[in-house]
Amino acid sequence: LQSHASFKTHDRTQTDQMLVIKFSLIWISCVSGGRELRMMDVFVVCVCADGNECTKASAQSCGECIQAGEKCGWCTDEDFLKQGEQKSTRCDEIEALIKKGCSKASIEDPRGTVTVNKNQSLTDRTQDGVKLKPDQITQIQPQKLTLDLRSGEAQTFNLTFKRAEDYPIDLYYLMDLSYSMKDDLENVKNLGTDLMFEMQKITSDFRIGFGSFVEKTVMPYISTTPAKLLNPCTSDQNCTSPFSYKNVLSLTADGSQFNNLVSKQQISGNLDSPEGGFDAIMQVTVCANQIGWRNVTRLLVFSTDAGFHFAGDGKLGGIVLPNDGKCHLQENMYTMSHYYDYPSIAHLVQKLSENNIQTIFAVTEEFQPVYQELKNLIPKSAVGTLSSDSGNVIKLIIDAYNSLSSEIILENSRLPEGVSISYISHCKNGVSEKGENGRKCSNISIGDQVTFEVAVTAKGCPSKGKSETIKIKPLGFTEEVEIVLNFICECECHEDGIPNSPACHFGNGTLECGACRCNEGRIGRVCECSKDEVRTEDLDANCRMDNGTDICSNNGDCVCGTCECKKRDNPEERYSGKFCECDNFNCDRSNNKLCGGHGRCECRKCICDANYTGSACDCSLDPSTCLASNKQICNGRGTCECGVCKCTDTKFQGPTCEICPTCPGVCTEHKDCVQCRAFGTGDKKDTCEKECSYFNLIIKKKKEELPQPNDQPYINHCKERDANDCWFFFTYATKNDSTVEVHVAEELECPSGPDIIPIVAGVVAGIVLIGLALLLIWKLLMIIHDRREFAKFEKEKMNAKWDAGENPIYKSAVTTVVNPKYEGK
Repeated sequence: LQSHASFKTHDRTQTDQMLVIKFSLIWISCVSGGRELRMMDVFVVCVCADGNECTKASAQSCGECIQAGEKCGWCTDEDFLKQGEQKSTRCDEIEALIKKGCSKASIEDPRGTVTVNKNQSLTDRTQDGVKLKPDQITQIQPQKLTLDLRSGEAQTFNLTFKRAEDYPIDLYYLMDLSYSMKDDLENVKNLGTDLMFEMQKITSDFRIGFGSFVEKTVMPYISTTPAKLLNPCTSDQNCTSPFSYKNVLSLTADGSQFNNLVSKQQISGNLDSPEGGFDAIMQVTVCANQIGWRNVTRLLVFSTDAGFHFAGDGKLGGIVLPNDGKCHLQENMYTMSHYYDYPSIAHLVQKLSENNIQTIFAVTEEFQPVYQELKNLIPKSAVGTLSSDSGNVIKLIIDAYNSLSSEIILENSRLPEGVSISYISHCKNGVSEKGENGRKCSNISIGDQVTFEVAVTAKGCPSKGKSETIKIKPLGFTEEVEIVLNFICECECHEDGIPNSPACHFGNGTLECGACRCNEGRIGRVCECSKDEVRTEDLDANCRMDNGTDICSNNGDCVCGTCECKKRDNPEERYSGKFCECDNFNCDRSNNKLCGGHGRCECRKCICDANYTGSACDCSLDPSTCLASNKQICNGRGTCECGVCKCTDTKFQGPTCEICPTCPGVCTEHKDCVQCRAFGTGDKKDTCEKECSYFNLIIKKKKEELPQPNDQPYINHCKERDANDCWFFFTYATKNDSTVEVHVAEELECPSGPDIIPIVAGVVAGIVLIGLALLLIWKLLMIIHDRREFAKFEKEKMNAKWDAGENPIYKSAVTTVVNPKYEGK
């Protein structure tokens, strides 16, 4: 290993209970077998313990202790505290208090409870054919509970919901009457009777209402010229004056009245595209008396073909006052649209939830994405696509109602500070969800029953111990569960406190739960000192051991002339003593364990368990660890000290003095005696009877018949060579009665001599074959050489160029003379 390694912090990730630090290793090489291995990344994981929340709280009273956590208890035993221990030592986990010597009967550990105050059974259809009133129908159980909450301890209860059959429905149809909705108004005029007919298939108690909206009656939303205020449409169109919101028909069971009133409505107009629908929704929601809402299922159908204005848009018209969320209807008209701004989406969500109104947005396809986003912000709302002439509005309402009523969403009122709530849903088909989805159950049909497991937890003592009331209800339903929260802020023994008790230094405090709660201006464990009368230097003198300079041995604080020892981060470690001079964690260690793990530390000295001794309790008095294989202590060659063999014979070593590196082996040591007794041969054949009678000899025919390793607990298998180079086999075993038993196999394994004929034949054949092989190789090489030479000759022959000219030395024997007179005729 080459020790060339350097580290640098590369990355760091921290969670609540774990700190993970990634180091990048520049390089570290390990050379093994000529290869170099390299590592690049090393992760170091540090687990950070949370510690003991009870001791960290430093509680001075039982009430403070039980508020620190659900596992905390307070010891009321007056004699529980040891010298130097603080009052807060009484507060610890239950098991720790018992371990410190506090009896279980003296521990204050109040627990929370759940009490059901009202638990009416769920409604199961109609009773004896009698139609029930809305207030006689129960869909959630129980209806009222009281919880006594201990800090950190969750109180759990179940809520059961069941959709009732034939539950009454109130539906209010809120319509945009801007000019673009002219053709839609014609189809809505017959909506009352048609919708009444369809809804009777769902419920026999159905009421319907109608309202309309346009826009705020100020610039720039509408034209304020006198002519346009009378007729905002063109001269050839007859439109009604613009308005913000009008309640045309309060909720009624008369569908024909709905048709009559709606048929008399006229279209109006405005300038900008977004409409003032939010003003109308707010008034419909908060004006329960004028609209006529009952405590039944409330549906609001919002029909438009445009977008919407929301909070802040009113500044365009000089309107800056936020919407107050109150009813301002006079003669069924919204009269404060010019005074209050549009409501915000969050404000609408709050009011819709408070009044249990479920909203159905019936909008044209163009604006569906906008209202789909709005639907995601408003619980228990739905969006449907409205045809260009509103011809599908009835089907849209029925589908939206079925969608809304099939989903149950629990909502709780505002929780007091320090109180938390969680839900686990148990829906149809065994489906369970936690977290935010634990509030919901979907696909719930009429008659289906679902259960929600609700857990409420308090931290500390909220509301200064005063009772609080919260409510849980299914969104869109009027029924709710009332929960009264009582907080356990004090122990039961608090009521039995003795004011001005003599045990608290002549009545300077209240003896409460085994400890003194000092009056104002008094300090000390038993309120023995006054803050004003005693000088600090006088107090410190009583906190120095042997007139030394260290106050409370630097392990505590001097409070009223008495040392109160500091607390350690580890709750198991603590200082004690009059001057905090003792502790239970600075004793000797063995194997990195305090007192070797076999004792306890008291005032820096180990108190050992039985069978252990020594300053670190690391000396075992149990001799079983010194037993050798022959069941003898240290094999008879040493003494057992602190559970470890000390060999007296220096030749032997090992945990039980059984190993002798310089001694001959068992087989070699007994070879000659076995050979002489079994075969009458060997170096000791002449002195065999004298020197080799110390073992019992048993002869076997073959080595396979010798005892196997599992036959006897202590056995040695031997294989030795005699003078004739033959192998003989035997086993050597020491029995429990110290007798030696040797088993010998008669059959020897002798090496056989060499076979001459095959050897000679092989040598001759090898020489012949090698010669033939050499000849063949030579012949092959010659053939290859000749072929190469011939090919070379042929190539040169092809490339030769012969000269065809005449020999200059050659003289022809024939002479030719030309007749000068010959003219070729």
